[in-house]
Amino acid sequence: MEPDLFTAAAEDRQDKDPSSSPLAVRMRPRTLDEVVGQQHLLKPGSPLRRLVGEGNGGPAGPSSVILWGPPGIGKTTLAYVVSKATNKRFVELSAITAGVKEVRAVIEGARRATGGYGKETVLFLDEIHRFSKAQQDSLLPAVENRWVTLIAATTENPYFSIISPLLSRSLLLTLESLTDDDLRGLLRRALADERGLGGTVALPKDAESHLLRIAGGDARRALTALEAAAGAALSKQEKEITLLTLEETVDRAAVKYDRDGDQHYDVTSALIKSIRGSDVDAALHYLARMIEAGEDPRFIARRLMISASEDIGLADPTALPTAVAAAQAVAMIGFPEAALVLSQATIALALAPKSNAATLAIFAAQEDVRKGLAGPVPAHLRDGHYKGAAKLGHAVGYVYPHDVPGGIAAQQYAPDAVRDQRYYQPTRYGAEARYADVVERVRERLGRTGSDGGASPSAG
Repeated sequence: MEPDLFTAAAEDRQDKDPSSSPLAVRMRPRTLDEVVGQQHLLKPGSPLRRLVGEGNGGPAGPSSVILWGPPGIGKTTLAYVVSKATNKRFVELSAITAGVKEVRAVIEGARRATGGYGKETVLFLDEIHRFSKAQQDSLLPAVENRWVTLIAATTENPYFSIISPLLSRSLLLTLESLTDDDLRGLLRRALADERGLGGTVALPKDAESHLLRIAGGDARRALTALEAAAGAALSKQEKEITLLTLEETVDRAAVKYDRDGDQHYDVTSALIKSIRGSDVDAALHYLARMIEAGEDPRFIARRLMISASEDIGLADPTALPTAVAAAQAVAMIGFPEAALVLSQATIALALAPKSNAATLAIFAAQEDVRKGLAGPVPAHLRDGHYKGAAKLGHAVGYVYPHDVPGGIAAQQYAPDAVRDQRYYQPTRYGAEARYADVVERVRERLGRTGSDGGASPSAG
């Protein structure tokens, strides 16, 4: 689909009057060297470098590529750079508005352009995951025969949302979330560059930090908020964007939270202690503060995994799998959707029955080891698989539990120094009541009558 006269006129107007375009559009990189982040995809000889003609691959030239990553990290930007840096025809479609008819029209136009005057075509297809299987099938002949070079962008996992034949004919490039340093450099460039704000307004450090927090790794969101705040500041004839002006503009208060300072540790501690205390509402409040402050969702997920073992343990054996699943999901999707996952896990942990018996058990065992209460492993438990082990008495007399009725072999397992210690002291809370019954029966069967080990968990 070729650009119509109205599209061409709009693009011409933007070229002649850049201020008519949004800041995010004006600050689009013109070359790959200006791209923020994604350095793992921009090394010399990379597919993207070859796609714009940096080092001709000849018969091994670049194939079609699929760009996968969260919103606002540069998928459209990379396609834009390709369009500016190559002499190829560049056609852009969105899977939201285009269908098979439009795709076939582009492919037919590409074949005519190639056969008529030797000009290759790059097709940028945004939101390709919105295409049905049949719509994606329509791309296969063009990609396989290289009638077009496809650059497809998706925010969804391509292994689930893109058909296998198309995946196998394309290079899958995974884009990484932008860091605060990446966005900081982009904001400062936009403030100074003539294409951007041209030095008309300054951004103090506190406002910059807040802008980075609300951007959430999204470059488009960062530049949109910067443009709105700059317009508000200039309308008030202010030479800098104050934190107050920024808050008024984006309608989002700055959370008083320093990820490297006391607030970071205080709010984290309050989250864990609220979960431990089963106050689900307080836990959600502190979780929200951490999210709004731009805390790394992976850090929050790690703390929830620790809480699941430290404060819940076997009182609810599903707590740890829930926290681990949340951590895996967070790593895959990131913010903003990760907030939903963290909320679910936090609620589950806060409302779960609590037990620190597993925590006290390992602390007590560690304390005895530190005191030197170790001693040799009983001979019948030692490795007996190597030649000569039996002569040393290793594994001699070991009773295989699976050969004994009930599956419990009454023999000594612990070293002499701690043979009667009872480190695990289960509670009667939740599912751990079952373990309390089991452990007493097992100890009786083993002839264990010994003493309780003891330790106190560290304060969270």
